This record gives sequence, C-alpha cells and structure tokens, in this order.
Amino acid sequence: MSKINIVMVEPEIPQNTGNIARTCAATGAKLHLVKPLGFEITDKYLKRAGLDYWDKLEIEEHESLEDFLRKYSILNNNMFLVTTKGDNCYSDMDYSKLDEIFLLFGKETKGLPEDLLKANLEKTIRIPMKEHLRSLNLSNSVAIVLYEVLRQQNFSNLQETSEYFKNR
Repeated sequence: MSKINIVMVEPEIPQNTGNIARTCAATGAKLHLVKPLGFEITDKYLKRAGLDYWDKLEIEEHESLEDFLRKYSILNNNMFLVTTKGDNCYSDMDYSKLDEIFLLFGKETKGLPEDLLKANLEKTIRIPMKEHLRSLNLSNSVAIVLYEVLRQQNFSNLQETSEYFKNR
C-alpha cells in the first residue's frame, strides 16, 4: 500500500477538519494542515467531529502553503490538486502503482489558489457534479477521492470484512 497524504490548505470549518481527521485515522492516511487555520487545533468542534481518533492519527502542520511546497514539491511527488476547476476526473487517474500520494484540498470558501491550479493543470482532478453548483462538502470530497485511491489499491492494509458475526 502506498502512503496517502491528505493536505488541507487553510481549512476554515472545524467540523469538516474533524471529520477528515477521523477518515484519515480510519484509513491510515496522514493529515497535513496548512496554516492559517480558521480555528484552533483545540477547538471543541474539531475534537468532537474527530471523536476519539486523534491519538490514532498521523498529523503534520505547516506554517504556510509555501512552506509545505518547499518540503514536498509538486514536481518531485505524486500530487493531485482537487478542485471544481480540474481538468481530469478523479476516478480516471491511475493511483494503483504510486508509492506515495498527496491529495491537496483548498479552503471551503475559495478552494486552492488560482495561480497554483494554472501552473499545474495536468495535476488537477475534480469530482463530477451538476452544473451551476459551487461544490460538495469538503469532508465528503476528501472521502470520495481517498476511497477511490484505496479502491484502486485493493484496500491494502484495511479490514475488508466485518468481524461482527464471527463470534456469534
């Protein structure tokens, strides 16, 4: 299984980030939070949405998008910029043989910076939806794209069957 990195660039809504943290913990994805954040990490809504998964989460904070991109360059890493303005459908990409993947998501109100998207159009992906609608919820978008990556990798290292009925 490849290492999957979920990168939240300037997230604004603590409940979304909490939900995303829970999804990352459940799948083994690493969460990157790029500042400025629209909340404090200690925010009660963030903690409530993430429930009791915070200790099971690998998380890295970055002071700015520039700092993140200095450490993890787009050219030297398998990065996909998730945006409603993307050229490629997220499910048309082949994630199956990549060693490490970075999925970048922008803030709820504006998405990723336009100049970043324009400079990396071939790395942009989008989730199809009806015309004239702005976007899906951010935590839903993360789950949709992350689970497509996991599906293509045959859910490697994840429990695919329930243990519920085994001891009944």
